[in-house]
This record gives sequence, C-alpha cells and structure tokens, in this order.
Amino acid sequence: MEETSREAVATAVQRVAGMLQRSDQLDKVEQYRRREARKKASVEARLKAAIQSQLDGVRTGLTQLHSALIDVKDIQNSLADVSKDWRQSINTIENLKDVKDAVVQHSQLASAVENLKNIFSVPEIVADTQQLIEQAELLQAHRKLIELECSRDDLMYEQYRMDSKNTSDMNLISIYFEDVQGLSDELAKQLWMVLQRSMVTVRSDPTMLVSVVRIIEREEKIDRRMVDRKKQSGFIPPGRPKRWKDKMFEVLEGTVSTRIEGTQSVTRENDKMWLVRLLEITRKYVLDDLTVVKNLMVQCFPPHYNTFNRFFCLYHNTVSTRVTELASEDLEANEIVSLLTWVLNTYKSTEMMGHPELLSECDINQLEPLLPQDVVDDLLSKYVRTFTSNITGWLRKALETDKKDWQKETEPEADQDGYYQTTLPAIVFQMFEQNLQVAAQINRDFKEQVLRLCLKQMVSFLIRYREEAVVYKEEHLRDRQLPQCYVQYMIAIINNCQTFKESINSLKRKYSSESTDSDAAIERTLNEVAKEGCQFLLDEVFLDLEHHLNELMTRKWLTGSHAVDTICVTVEDYFNDFNKIKRPYNQEMTSEALRRVVVEYIKAVMQKRITFKNADERREGAERMIKEADQFKFLFRKLAAGEDTDSLCGAIAAIAEVFKLTDPTLLFLEVTTLGTKYPDIREEHIQALLAVRGDASREMRQMIVGTLSENKVSSSIVTQPIFKDITVPTMTMTTMTSMATAKLLK
Repeated sequence: MEETSREAVATAVQRVAGMLQRSDQLDKVEQYRRREARKKASVEARLKAAIQSQLDGVRTGLTQLHSALIDVKDIQNSLADVSKDWRQSINTIENLKDVKDAVVQHSQLASAVENLKNIFSVPEIVADTQQLIEQAELLQAHRKLIELECSRDDLMYEQYRMDSKNTSDMNLISIYFEDVQGLSDELAKQLWMVLQRSMVTVRSDPTMLVSVVRIIEREEKIDRRMVDRKKQSGFIPPGRPKRWKDKMFEVLEGTVSTRIEGTQSVTRENDKMWLVRLLEITRKYVLDDLTVVKNLMVQCFPPHYNTFNRFFCLYHNTVSTRVTELASEDLEANEIVSLLTWVLNTYKSTEMMGHPELLSECDINQLEPLLPQDVVDDLLSKYVRTFTSNITGWLRKALETDKKDWQKETEPEADQDGYYQTTLPAIVFQMFEQNLQVAAQINRDFKEQVLRLCLKQMVSFLIRYREEAVVYKEEHLRDRQLPQCYVQYMIAIINNCQTFKESINSLKRKYSSESTDSDAAIERTLNEVAKEGCQFLLDEVFLDLEHHLNELMTRKWLTGSHAVDTICVTVEDYFNDFNKIKRPYNQEMTSEALRRVVVEYIKAVMQKRITFKNADERREGAERMIKEADQFKFLFRKLAAGEDTDSLCGAIAAIAEVFKLTDPTLLFLEVTTLGTKYPDIREEHIQALLAVRGDASREMRQMIVGTLSENKVSSSIVTQPIFKDITVPTMTMTTMTSMATAKLLK
C-alpha cells in the first residue's frame, strides 16, 4: 500500500512538473487545479457505481442460494414419502399376480371366441381360396388368405404370450392351419406368373397386373407390422416376413433377362450375318419394351417404385451382360466392328436408348458403358491384328490378279479420258474405303488408326508392285514378242501410280486431315515406279532405235542415210501409245526421250566413228547435223505440245558449228562459245570434237584445250546439263593400229 502511495505521489509530481515548466503556466494553476478536481470527482463516482453494482449482485446471489436450499429440503422430504409408500405397495403387487394371469387367460379365450367361427370354417375357406386362385380371382383369394393367416397368427400369438415354451400347442395350431402356407405359396406362384408375362399382360389385361401389385403392397404392410410386433414381443408368425416385393423385382429382372436371351436364337452356323440380326432384334425388343413400360406399365405401379428408371436399369444391365458374353466369343473382324458399332453408337442413339419417347424419362449420359474400356480395347486390338492379316492377303491377291492381266493379248481398258489403266487401284481403294467406312462407325480415333494402317500397308504393297514391274520388264526382254501388249500394260502401270496418288489424297481428305509417317514413303515409291516405268518404255524404244543410232556419224550417214528419219518415225509411232500416259508423267517422258535422243546423237559424235577429210565433208556433215537437229526439234515440239526443245537440240547445232567453221584460226573462239553455252562439257569432249574435224593438229588441240581450261569461267546461262552423262571411249592399242593401217592403205 505504501509502495502504491509512493508511486502515486511520484506520478503526481511528474504531472505537475510537466504542467509548470514555463513561467507563463503559473497563471493557469487555478485552472489546472479545478480540472484535476473534476477528474478526481469523476473517478470517485465511477468507483462508487462499480462497488454498488458488485454489492447488488452478491445480494441477489445470496437470495437465490437461500431459495435453492429450501427447494432441496422440500424434494428430500418428498423422496422420503415416496420411498415409504413404495415399501408398503410391494405386498399389494404380489397379491395382484393372480389377477394378471386371469387377464391373460381372458385375452386368449376372447381371441379364441373371436376366431371360433373361422377356426371351424378353416377347411371350407381353404377350399374356396384354392378355387379362387385357380379362377385367377387373385384379390378375393388374397382376402380369404389374409383371414386364415390372421386367425392362425392371433391364436399363435396368444399361445406364445401364455406359454412360449409350450411347443406342443404351437404345433397343434400349425398342423391345423398347415394348408394356409400352401395356399400362400400357390398364390405367390400365380403372382410370379403374371409378373413374368407382364409385358404381354399389361397390353391385354392391365387390371390383372394392378391386382398383383396391390396384393404385394398389402403383404409388405403386414410384413412391417409383424416385424414391429416382434421387436416388442419377440413373436413372429411362420413364413413372415414374406418379402414379396423383393421377390417381385427378382422376377421382373428374370423376365427382362429371359426376353433378351429369347432373342439370341440366331447362330453363325445358320446365318453369316447372325450378329447383326441378333443385335437388331435386341434393339427392337428393348425399345418396344421400354416404350410399353413408359406408356402402360408405369401406371400399374405406385409412383414411389420409380418403375421406368428401374426397368431402364434392368434392361441396361441385362444387355450389358449379354454383350459382354458376345465379346468373349471368337468373333471375326466384321463381327467385332458390328458389335462395337452397336455398343458405342447405336445403343445410345435415337434408334434405341436415346429414342425421343424415352428421353423425357431418363438421362442416357448417366448410363454406365455397356462394355468396360479394357474389353473395347481388346476387341479393337484383335480387329487391327485380323485386319492387318486380311489386308495383306487382299493386296497380295489383288496384285496377283493384276499380274495375270499384264499377260493378256488385249489392250487394257481406258478411262473416260482415254488413258490406259487396270482395275488394281479401284480394287485396292475400294477395300480401303469399305474398311474405313466401317471403322468410322466406331469412333474418330479408330478411323484414323485404320487409315494409318492402310497407308502403312500401302507402302509395302507399292514396294512389291515396283518389284513386279521390274520382273515384268525383265521377262519381256527375254522375248520381246511377249507379252503382246507389254507397252500398253506398262503405260497402265505408270498411270496407276497417278491414280494411287489421287485416291490416297481423296482418302486422307475424307477420313483425316493429319499427315502420316507413310506419306513420304508412298510418294517416293510411286514416283520411282512411274519413273522406272517410263524408263522401261524408253528402253523399249531405244532397243528398236539401236541399229539406226549406230549409223549416225558414220560414212553411211554422211553419204545419205535415212537413220534420223527412221528414228523420228519410230519415236512418233511409239508416242502415239505414250499419249495415253497421264500427266505429269507423259511430259517427263517426252523430255527424257528428247534428252536420250540428243545424248545418243552426241555420243555418236564422241565415239569418233568418222573423221572428216576436208572442208566439204565438214560443211556437209555440219549441215546434215543442223537439219537433223531441226527434225528432232520439230518432232519433240509436236510431241511436247509446243514446249521448248531448243536447249537440248541446240547442243547438236552448236557442235555442228564447230565442224562447219572453215577458218581454223577461229576454232578456239567457236569452242569457247560452245563451252560457255554448255558448262558441263569436258576436255575429252573437246578433244573428240577436234579429232572428228580432222584438220586440227595435235599442238592446236592441246593449245585449245589448255587455254580453255585455264580461262574457263562460270556461265550465267542456265542450261540443262547434257555432256555430263556422255563418256568418250578411250583409244585402245587395237584401235590405234587399225587407224594407222587405214592411213597406210590410203
């Protein structure tokens, strides 16, 4: 307390010192004193109020405790009085035991008297009930059955209350009412029969079905009452609870299963389309039955049964079970597709569970899948394996059939534009189209998977196609008379490549917009087949031209050979057939034919079959070369529909200008011009040209070649390389000896 006083004094001193720090504050001392006095009075008032409040609370609490003490004493006195009265009543309760037994006995006797009439008429009621059941008067039969059961159950209950251990009397009652249980079972059989035929009954006699449902509902109420009484007394009549409602749903489930299984009589042995027919029958039955449930059967059951949804689930589960069984069988590829298409598409479509009449009653999106995903994946994998095997066999068979056509003595068919073709592309892509249409029925991912598989198989097939085309050419070369229509069928093979390309692009546009790993390989292989086919045809042409090409740049040629005329006529004759080659291969083939003709012509020059003796021969040979170059130019311009042929034929004319030159001193300039036009020309080519001229000395040839090599510059003129494919034969010792001998003889 003293410490608190000291702290208060110290605080007050500090506050006073703070207020009187300046001299001018001394004038306000009286104001400070009054302000502090007011604060002190306010604090004292609040303290008094708080203390008064606490005192009032304590006073109230003491009053309540006093009242509680008085109440406790009153309760204690009351309990003492109750205990005294209870002790005095024990003897009275024991004296009333006889009265209690008499009451129980009176209750039993009253029950017996009440049921006495029924007891005596039990055999008669049993007979009447049996007759009613046979007459299908189920409601009346059930009413009499309830009377019998009530009589039996009441007697048993009273006997149980009097002496639950007296089994002999219980057995006596059971024996007397033994026919009642039989009637119950017989009635139940009739109920189940009606329910098993409910789909038919509800159309012809819905009242019968309503009666069955009413009977079952009554039995459910009795079951609940008996179960409640058992909880109180421990007694329950024999055969209770019957649980007919549960049994009813079991029977309905069995009915649905029977109806679905009843549609499964079609087998593979009887019909190749067995699965399609079976699934269609199932679809029709399910849709018809659910429509009947919605429109007729729902009205026969209480609303709380949720009848339509219950049947909807029953049919779904039953169909799921059956479809799973079908999936486990050894299905063929087309059967797998039929099953999966039905399961994944048809089942939830407007043709079945999503039918407009059913949509208002159910949500098909809440249905579980008919088949587990792993089963679907297994079926798809099995289909892919089977399809891969089948398509390999189909493609092999199609190619073998096409190969047989290649040996025919008649020309292949032509399309509407006159281009030769065989049926191979149509057969192949008809197979692809059919399988892709089937795959598209399942889902988009599977469709694209099948497309990729088709294109992958196409790569292997085209490789075999290319190999067979090579074999076809080699067999023809053994005997060029066979087959008679070799050229026409080789043209058809080339055209097929373009048809394959168009068909593949069409399939991809129709079934997938994505590129695949096989695209590049297919494009490359088709181009190779077409290019090789064109090459084979040109080989055929040049085999016929070989003799005439060998006449070029010889003495016979110089003196007036018709070799080039024959070459042009032969090429034009062949190209009458080659016109039946589709673009762009016909254009490429024409360009290649011109190139080969020019190359063979220049090769004849480079082989130095002739050496001009004088200027007249050089002029005559050069003019002939220029004329023949114009012939080639005219021919191939006609064959190529006006396309440029000057660059290749110009090489012959340029060489002719070298031969035609009369002034040897200008020879270097002319050769330089030739090298500028055709940068791929090599030294050995220049050497050969100068050797054919016959007037260039060895020193001149070396000087021209050496100077040309030193001063060779890259030309800005873009020309098609031609000399790079031409080799100059080396002069052997035998050739040199022959040339020397020829000079000596001259």
